Amino acid sequence: MLRLLGILVTVLCAIAAAVLTWPSFFHVERIYPVAQIVSFRGLLALAFAAAAVVFLLLSLVRPIRGFSLALACVTGVAAIAGGVILMGRGGTGTDALPAKTETAIRVMTWNTAGPATPPATIAKIAVAMDADIVALPETTIETGEQVAIAMRELGHRMWAHHAEDPSTEWDAGSTTLLISPELGDYAIIESSRDGTSNTSTVPSAVAMPTSGDGPIVVAAHAVAPRPSYMQEWRDDLQWLADQCGTANVIMAGDFNATVDHMTELGIDGGDLGLCRDTAVATGNGAIGTWSAAVPALLGTPIDHVMTSPHWEATGSLVLRSMDDSGSDHRPFIVQLEPVD
Repeated sequence: MLRLLGILVTVLCAIAAAVLTWPSFFHVERIYPVAQIVSFRGLLALAFAAAAVVFLLLSLVRPIRGFSLALACVTGVAAIAGGVILMGRGGTGTDALPAKTETAIRVMTWNTAGPATPPATIAKIAVAMDADIVALPETTIETGEQVAIAMRELGHRMWAHHAEDPSTEWDAGSTTLLISPELGDYAIIESSRDGTSNTSTVPSAVAMPTSGDGPIVVAAHAVAPRPSYMQEWRDDLQWLADQCGTANVIMAGDFNATVDHMTELGIDGGDLGLCRDTAVATGNGAIGTWSAAVPALLGTPIDHVMTSPHWEATGSLVLRSMDDSGSDHRPFIVQLEPVD
C-alpha cells in the first residue's frame, strides 16, 4: 500500500513539475496560479534544485530510499530544464549597449511607481542612455512634463504624451510617453486617450506619427494578474497583441507578463502579434525587471520592449544600478536598428 502511495505521489509531483516547466504544452500559462508561479523561472529553478538536494539527503534513510531518489530525479530534471530555458533566454544577461549609430534609436521603459521616483532621476537616466523613446507607466503627465523639461535642460529635447484612466487609483491610472522630436510629430489616438480602446484597468498610450515616417509607438501597461483580475489581464495581453499588427510598431512598458504568458498570442513568429521580445533576442530575457528588491536573476522579466519586423534589436540593458531609486521596477533600455 505504501509503495503504491509513493508511486502515486511521485507521478503527481512529476506532472506538477512538468506543468510548471512547460506550461504552454498544457495550455495553462495564463491560468491562476500557474501564471503567477512561472513568472519567477529563476526562483523556480532554484527551488527545484534545492528540493533535489533535500531528497538526495533523505535517500540516505533506507526505508524511504526509493521514494526519495524518485523525487530527487523529478526535481533534478525540472531544475536542469528550467536552467536550460533560462540560458536560452540569455542566462546572466548582458550589461552594455553597443555604440549608437546614426540610424539607431534607443527605447527605455521604466515603471516609476508614481511619485516614488523623482523626475530629475528619470531625466538623468534617460539622457545618460540617450533614449529617443521613453515609456513611463504609473507616471502622470505633470511628472512627465517635469522629466521632459529636465531632459531639455540637459540638452535632450522630448515631447510628452499621455493616456489616463481617472477611475484607477493614484498614478497607476496614468501612462506617460516621451518621444524625441527627431522622430517627427506624434499624437495619442483618441480611442486610446478616452479609453474606448485600451487596456482594461491601467491605461496604455498609442502614439501615431503625424509627420515623418516614424513607428507607431505603444506605451504599454497591462493590469497585474491578481486572482480577481485574471480575465482583465488576459484581455490586456490580447489587446496589446492586436496593436502590433503592422510592420512598423514599437511597444514598450510594463506588460505584467513574461514571454511564457504570450504563447499563441503571436503571429508569423512574433511573441505578441507581429512583435518580438527584444530582451530574449539580445540576451537579457532571463533578467528580472521586477521586483528591484530581489536579485535580478531571481526576479521576473515583465517590463519589455517589443518590436515588429521593421526593427532589429542590437543590444539591451537591464539597469540594476537603480535598485534604490524608489521604484520597484528596473529600467530596461534597448537599441534598435531599422531593417532595410
